Amino acid sequence: MSGQEEELLRDFLIESAEAVDKLDEELVVLEQSPEDMEVLNSIFRGVHTIKGTCGFLELNKLQSISHVGETLLDDLRSGKLRVTEDIITVLLKLSDAIKEILNSLSAGNGEGDKDYGWLIKKLEDAANGNTSSDAPGESTATQTQKSQEKEMDPLEAEFLRIVEERRAQESVEEDSVPSKQPERIVMDEQIEVTKNEDSKLVNDLEFSSSESKSESRSADTTIRVDVELLDRLMNLVGELVLARNQILQFTKNKADTSFNNASQRLNLITSELQESVMRTRMQPIATVWKKFPRIVRDLAKNLGKSIRLEMEGQETDLDKTIIEAIKDPLTHIVRNSVDHGIESMADRIASGKPEEGLLLLKAYHEGGHVIIEILDDGGGLNTNRIRQKAVERGLMTQQQAKDLSDQEANYLIFMPGFSTAKEVTNISGRGVGMDVVRSNIEAIGGVVDLSSEFGKGTQIRIKIPLTLAIIPALLIEGCGERFAIPQVSLVELIRIDATKKAEIENIQGVMLYRLRGELLPLVDLNTILGLQQEQVDREAYNVVVIRSDEKQFGLIVDNIHDTEEIVVKPLGKILKDNPIVAGATILGDGHVALILDVSGLARFSSIVDSDSVQDSAQKKEIAEVSEKTTMVLVNLAEDRVVAIPLQSVHRLEQFSGDKIEYSSRKPVVQYGNNILNLVDLAAELGEDGVLESNQDKCSVVVVNQGGKYRGFLVHKIVDILEQDLQVADSQDYGVMGCSIINGRVIDIVDTQTFG
Repeated sequence: MSGQEEELLRDFLIESAEAVDKLDEELVVLEQSPEDMEVLNSIFRGVHTIKGTCGFLELNKLQSISHVGETLLDDLRSGKLRVTEDIITVLLKLSDAIKEILNSLSAGNGEGDKDYGWLIKKLEDAANGNTSSDAPGESTATQTQKSQEKEMDPLEAEFLRIVEERRAQESVEEDSVPSKQPERIVMDEQIEVTKNEDSKLVNDLEFSSSESKSESRSADTTIRVDVELLDRLMNLVGELVLARNQILQFTKNKADTSFNNASQRLNLITSELQESVMRTRMQPIATVWKKFPRIVRDLAKNLGKSIRLEMEGQETDLDKTIIEAIKDPLTHIVRNSVDHGIESMADRIASGKPEEGLLLLKAYHEGGHVIIEILDDGGGLNTNRIRQKAVERGLMTQQQAKDLSDQEANYLIFMPGFSTAKEVTNISGRGVGMDVVRSNIEAIGGVVDLSSEFGKGTQIRIKIPLTLAIIPALLIEGCGERFAIPQVSLVELIRIDATKKAEIENIQGVMLYRLRGELLPLVDLNTILGLQQEQVDREAYNVVVIRSDEKQFGLIVDNIHDTEEIVVKPLGKILKDNPIVAGATILGDGHVALILDVSGLARFSSIVDSDSVQDSAQKKEIAEVSEKTTMVLVNLAEDRVVAIPLQSVHRLEQFSGDKIEYSSRKPVVQYGNNILNLVDLAAELGEDGVLESNQDKCSVVVVNQGGKYRGFLVHKIVDILEQDLQVADSQDYGVMGCSIINGRVIDIVDTQTFG
C-alpha cells in the first residue's frame, strides 16, 4: 500500500470509528423512539458513508455487510418495515461486525479472516416480506454494484476523483519511492482541537449538499492533533509551571518593582497557557458514557429486566488520561447496577414499584474536581446478608461482623474476593471487581463513596481530579524534608496544643485522639518514613486529617506550609515500589518533594485495618467506667433494668405516643426544629418493644453521638445513681459490659452500637 493510500485509509478508519460509535447510541435511541426519523436518517447516513467509502478502498467484506445493512435501513426509512426489537438487535450485530473489521484494519491485518455470511443472512431475513426492487436470485455482490450505481452522490464522486488523482500521482512516483508495509493505525489516539473551544467532531465526508456547507465552515475552525503532540505540549507547560514557581519564589524578597511586575505578568500568562493546553486534552465524559445505553440494553434483555438509563452532565469535561482510567471502573459499576441492583420486573411489581427500573448517571464539576454519581432505584444492599457472607468467607469473625455499623458493612463489598451472588454467571459472582474499582479510582487520586437503603436503591459517588498532570497539593514538612499531599485527600487541619495533649491515648502502640466524639488514629510522619526511630515529645502537634477509603486518620507533621499547584513527575526505579510514595515534584525553590500516597500510607501504618485498636479503646472505656460512674437506670421489662452512662446522655424526655411518626419505616419525632431518630431499645435488646405496647407517654433517653442526637425509647426511667462499678466484659449485642448495681446484675448499654 502506497503512502497516500495509507493516509486515505487512516482518515477512513478515524471517521468510521467515530461513525460506528455514534451508531450504537442512535440504535438504542431508535429502539425507544421508533418514529424518530431524524435518528433513523442519521443511522442510515453513517452506514451509507462507510459502505460508499470502503468501496473506493477495495474493502469488499466491509462493503458487503454494510450494503445489506444499508438496504434494511432504507426499507425502514421508506416505511416498508417498522422498527422492532429484533431488527435493532440485528443492526447492533452489524455495528459489532463493522467494529471488528475496523479494528483488524487498524492492527494491520486487513479485513480479517472472519466470515460474516451469517450476518448477511440475518440482515436479509430481517427484510423478508417487504417489497424489494432486487430481482430473485441476485447475489449480494450484484446488489452491491447496483446500489452503488443507483445511490452514487456528488460527495462520493468527489472522493473517487481524489483517489484517482492520488493513484495517478503514485504511479508516477512508484519507481523512485520504495514500497513499505502499512504501520499500525491507532484510531482512538487523536483529539480534535477547535478554535472556538467546542469539541465537536467534524467529518470530512458530508452526506448532503446542505450539510456539506455547514460542516465545511466547521472544518475551517477545527483540526486534528495527535495525542502524542498534546502530551508533549503538556510536559512543556509543566516545565514552564515549575520555572514560574521558581521565579516567583525568587521574587519574594526582591524590591525591584519592574522585575516583580514582569514576574507577575509571567505568572498570569503561564496560568492562562496552562489552562488552554489542559483544555485541548479535555474530552466530555460522554466519550465513556456513549457505550452504556448499548450495555444496559443488552444486559437488561439477557436478564429479563426493564431498565431506563438516564444521563445528566454528559458535557462535563475531563482530561483524556482520566477518561481512560475511569472507563473500566464505571463499566463495572453500571453492569453491577443492572445485574445486582435493579430487581426483576416481577419483584419490583411485588414491592409496589414500577416494573421499569431507573439507572441514573450524573456528572458535574465541584471544587476543582469532577463528581460522578451512579444511582439506581433497585433493592439496595442487604446489610445482614453482607455481614453473613463476610463471615462465611472468613473475612472476619461473627462478633466483628456484628459490631459493624450498616455503613461499614456496606463497604465490605469493596474487599477483595467478596461477592453476595448466589451463583457464578457470565456477568458476575466471582468476587472480582469492586475492589479493583476502588483501587483504580484511588490510583488516580480519586475517592469512592457508597450509600444504600435496603429496598430503596444504591448510590455510588466518585470524586476524581480534572487532570493528573498538574494538581493542587498541601506542602508539609518532616525532619527538615518537604512532602506533598494531594488536596483531594485532605479533610481538615488541626493543632493539638499543650492543654489538649493529655487527651491523646496510646493503645497497643497506636495514638488515638478524640475529635468531636470520634476516635481519630494518629500517625507520626517522621516515624513512618524512618526519619526518626521513636516518637518525639512535642510541645504541640500539627495534624493533617486525611481520608483513606471510608476512614480518617491524622498525620502528625513538623510544619504545615501553603498549598501549591505541583507538576507530578514519575518516580525512578529506586522509589517506584515504595508503598507510601506516589510521585515527585519540583518546588519553586528548585528542591524535590515526594508526593505521599495516602492509601499506601494508611495501609503501611495499619490504620485502615485497626479494628483491634478500636476494640481495645472500647475495653479501655469499659475499664474507665469501673471507677466512680454516674449511670441512668432504665426499665426494658418488668424484670430487666439496664444502665446507660450519663456522660453520653443529653436529656431525658417524654413524648406523647401520637407524636411519633415514621420516616423510611423508622420511628422519628419532631424535636424542636429538628427530627430526632428513635431507637426502640427494649425491642433491640430482645424485650417487648415500647412501640408495641401503645403507651400514651413514651420515655426517651436522648444521647449525643459525636454531635448527632438519637433518642432511645424505654418503658420507664428508673433512677440516676453514682457508685464504684466493677465491670465485667460482655459479648451480647448492644452491651459493653455488666456490673452489680443495687444487688442486681445489670447490663451497661453501648449506645454507639445503634449509631
